[in-house]
Amino acid sequence: MPPKFLEGINGKLAEQWIATLLTPAFVFWLAGLLAYCDRYGITTLETWLKQYSEPIQIGILAIALCIIAASAFIAQRFDTEVLRALEGYWYPGLRRLLIPCTQFQKFRRRRLITILKLINPKLDNHTATPWERAEFVRCDRLLHQFPEKDHDILPTRLGNILRAAERRPYYRYGLDAIICWSRLWLVLPEATKKDIQAAQSELNNNVRLFLWSILGLGWGIWSWKIIPIALLSLFFAYNWAIAAATTYGDLIEASFDLHRQLLYQALGWKKPDDPNEERRVGQQLTDYLWRGF
Repeated sequence: MPPKFLEGINGKLAEQWIATLLTPAFVFWLAGLLAYCDRYGITTLETWLKQYSEPIQIGILAIALCIIAASAFIAQRFDTEVLRALEGYWYPGLRRLLIPCTQFQKFRRRRLITILKLINPKLDNHTATPWERAEFVRCDRLLHQFPEKDHDILPTRLGNILRAAERRPYYRYGLDAIICWSRLWLVLPEATKKDIQAAQSELNNNVRLFLWSILGLGWGIWSWKIIPIALLSLFFAYNWAIAAATTYGDLIEASFDLHRQLLYQALGWKKPDDPNEERRVGQQLTDYLWRGF
């Protein structure tokens, strides 16, 4: 084969392996290797490798890289399940925790409302201190991350951020986001789609990091030092997921605010100008898309 052709192939393979090495899957397996060495000593690993010839050692390295790539691919298939678990759609064994966690989230929402009610008169009278103004902005932003109705509240903060984004188009326009989103997506401008895809990808990446951090706790059977690192990774992954979910939810809401008329036009429905009438027609449109009425 021509040298340039071989160089091109080697370059592409090198890029793929570098991309593989920069994934949470690689960090997970590396942490396992370090935990093993911490428990049994690095000389044990060296002795095991030295009993094989150099070509076989290279083959072992290639197999290890393939395992890393395969595990990363498999973990990606569980993005939706892990995200739903983080939202609060828990499996039967954990459903007993739903009630206290949901009550705690409702308490947080009521507390935010109380603080806003206490500070709001001072804002109207221009007597609020700078701290109270900052507190009002903070609480108002956090309250926006909750659904408007108590019965929509989920047991986790991440779940409430996404649930609020799902339910707000219904209360404003009568459009159920879960039912209407797949149709609206097809008529959105390309620039809007790219922004939403980027936000969703960021959310999925952080959810995947959360999964690998949980799995990383298992290496604690060999070395306890891995446990605090995995817990720290869990903390950052969840908080990064919350930030990504906030951006993603804002983009979903903005899509309905700015482009819902494209959905009406594509389906041959007339969008009313009156907000109250639009909510009624939006509910009819949702029923039509879901049941064909």
